[in-house]
Order: sequence, then C-alpha cells, then structure tokens
Amino acid sequence: MAETRHTKLLIVGSGPAGYTAGVYAARAMLEPVLIQGIEPGGQLTTTTEVENWPGDTEVQGPDLMVRMEAHARAMGCEIIGDIVTELDLSKRPFTAQTDSGMVWTADAVVLATGARAKWLGLTSEEKFKGFGVSACATCDGFFYRGQEIVVVGGGNTAVEEALFLTNFASKVTLIHRRNELRAEKILQERLLNHPKIEPMWFHTLEEVTGTDNPLGVEGVKVKNVNTGEVTEIPAKGVFIAIGHAPASELVKDQLETHMGGYVKVEPGSTRTSIPGVFAAGDLTDHIYRQAVTSAGMGCMAALDAEKFLAEHEVPADAHPTPSAAE
Repeated sequence: MAETRHTKLLIVGSGPAGYTAGVYAARAMLEPVLIQGIEPGGQLTTTTEVENWPGDTEVQGPDLMVRMEAHARAMGCEIIGDIVTELDLSKRPFTAQTDSGMVWTADAVVLATGARAKWLGLTSEEKFKGFGVSACATCDGFFYRGQEIVVVGGGNTAVEEALFLTNFASKVTLIHRRNELRAEKILQERLLNHPKIEPMWFHTLEEVTGTDNPLGVEGVKVKNVNTGEVTEIPAKGVFIAIGHAPASELVKDQLETHMGGYVKVEPGSTRTSIPGVFAAGDLTDHIYRQAVTSAGMGCMAALDAEKFLAEHEVPADAHPTPSAAE
C-alpha cells in the first residue's frame, strides 16, 4: 500500500543547493517538500573545517549543514528523510517514487542531488578521509601551509589542483600511472615548469599511512607500475583528483546532460530541458563546485520555480488527493 501526496514544489537533494532552495521556496509560500536523499547534507558532511563559507571564519562542515537544515525547516520547508528511487518527468504533475514506498506528485521539481568525488577505493584512503585525505583542493588546501602533499591523477582536475596547492604547500608530488598527462597543454606546461611540483610517472597510490591517535596522514606508499617497486613518500595531505561524478542517475535518460553526465541548464538560469524541472548545485556545475555557488544556484532554482508556477498555475481540484494506492 503506497500513500500518494502532492506538493507544488518537490526538492530532491539536501546539500547547500537543496536547503537554500527550500528556504527561498518556503518564503515564497510554495510549501515545498524536500527529500534529503542517501547522504543528508551532501558532501560537506564528509569535511571537517570549512573556512570559505561567508560569515563563518571557521565552521565544521556537518555543523553548517545542520544549521542549513534547521533554517529551511524554520522557514516552513517540509523535510523528509527518504530517498527518491524513481522520478518520472514525462508529464506534469511529475511523479517521484521513494524508498519508503511513498509516491509524490509535484507541479515543479528542483534537482539538487549533487556530485560525488571519484575515489580509488583503498581502505586506507577511506580511513583518512577528512583527516588528511581530500578530494577538494580549494576546500582544504589552506590547511597544508608549508607542508609536503601528494596529488593523484593526470587530467585537468589533478593538474589544476596541484597548481592551486603550490600556493600553500612546500612541495607537491603528482602521482600518475602514465608518463603523460591528459590535461590541457597550457596546464601541462605550467605544471611541468613549476619549481614546487614533482611528477612521479608510472606510479599508483597503494596505501595512505599515518597516525591513529590523533588520526592524521604522515605519508603514502606508491608502486611503480613497470617494476612493482614500492616507494614511501612523506606527506601531510593526499588529494585524490580523478574527477567527480554527478549524481544524475535519476534523470540521465530524461534530461539533457553534458560533460559526462552533468545536467544541462540554460545559461544564466537553472531551467533544464524539461519545463518545470530545475537543477542546481554540483549536479549541474562542473566548474566551481563550491558550497557558496551551490547555495546561490539553489536560490536561483527556487526563484525560477516560483516564476514557472505563477505562469502555469494548476487548479486546486486538478491535484491528486492523498490516497492509499496499490
């Protein structure tokens, strides 16, 4: 038996984009419903100190997301601890099936499911995540002033992160399994000519080493893919830079995407290829990927949705009534 409920605006996802959309939509009297998803709070819940959120010199990532959730609730956004498993955008009202069995219908949808950093899958990598292992140089590079650090990868992401980290680190070692980079030529040239960066060609990261009490990174073990020889490198920080994957599984066959799965929006807006469906945050942003830009897009999405709903008002008697359906 599945209960069906209707909302004017359904927000899918609960990072800075989702919660900000909830704040703005609630203030616009849209009575939004936000479904949090598999990782309430998004990527910020896996970080520790955040020093680039305006208004907070330093704040813990999880604490910031607790505050955002509380703010959205206080404004009147209904927040549901559930996971959307299917989303039908073929006709309005749009329909969402959830893990709990609930069925939601909505006149408009804001997608804020975010993106996930790609990881190597090492046990030691998982152990030190947030304690020396990171996937965001602009988030965490500041903490490694004067330290030796390691970057893993060979594409634009890795090269850009390595170059950025030279602003803080005394030395950056770039670990890459090949002897040539996939990054743009101009970035390669800058990296190869930088005095602080030392590439280690034909190597893979085998293990992150460190202390347990307190938890912290002290170095890495890397393996030469040709000889099998293992080398230990001292490092206080390890940045995994092998790309991000947008969480677009729900909509990849329904909405126009680009750049490897990011939902495409009209320039200067959050409108997707389906009227009434809006996308915000890391799900659509393959360039900036910051909490503050995600929050800004969440605001835009709520305002875009408000305008759309005003122009496409649905008579109250046309909405499905709450029911218990087979």
